[in-house]
Amino acid sequence: MVALILALRDEGLWPPVVPSVVLVECLQGHAGRDAAENKFLKACDIVEEIGEPLARRAAFLRRHARLGSAVDALVVAVAEPDGTVLTSDPRDLEALASHARRVRIERI
Repeated sequence: MVALILALRDEGLWPPVVPSVVLVECLQGHAGRDAAENKFLKACDIVEEIGEPLARRAAFLRRHARLGSAVDALVVAVAEPDGTVLTSDPRDLEALASHARRVRIERI
């Protein structure tokens, strides 16, 4: 994990920017079960407010991709422009990013 973090930092991808709505999908609401995720999230920049323009942009991406959840669309919208989204499941994110401004999707 340390090597991955160092590589991400060298690429300018650290710390990760995480919209707060992502926590709904990645956490279980149990301190013990969420320990690893919480440790990781402490190193991230959490975007707590999703304003109307960003929400509308995510809706635009989702409509054009015809794929992906609202959370996935927000992740891609937050990455615009020139951002990179790291994921273990790139399918929906790639569809959304194909309609975004210079967003790369990288499988980890």
